[in-house]
Amino acid sequence: MSTPEERLAELGLDVPEVVPPVAVYVPAVRSGNHVYTSGQLPMRAGELMATGLVGAGVTAEEAYACAQQCALNAIAAVKAEIGDLARVTRVVKVVGFVASAPGFTGQPGVVNGASELLGTAFGDAGVHARSAVGVAALPLGAPVEVEILVELAGD
Repeated sequence: MSTPEERLAELGLDVPEVVPPVAVYVPAVRSGNHVYTSGQLPMRAGELMATGLVGAGVTAEEAYACAQQCALNAIAAVKAEIGDLARVTRVVKVVGFVASAPGFTGQPGVVNGASELLGTAFGDAGVHARSAVGVAALPLGAPVEVEILVELAGD
């Protein structure tokens, strides 16, 4: 059975370094057998992949790729907190925020970028509950922000 990192590697992806917080918070917190991540932006190599509103300057396809990066960054935050991603027994919940132009209603399709990546990485344990919310603006002008909640195997 392959690990989450091995499944991501099959896609040509690596778990990145944890993105440093842009304000006063930590990337992830463990409480009992759960890890909650802070909202993760689509940062890659220290920069946002895109800025602006989805549906006006940022396409749904670009935002989907941003949501994937947000999920990778969330995975990195979880890994930094627990050490071994194989300890994740379930991705419980995903919340995706999409900075949306007026009239844009494709938030679920955008957040699918995160959901599909988590499903690939964690297999059946990656099936989760989810919210996809349109908002007027996100930190630093990001088009997408994603947070996750995962459950761990008992100690």
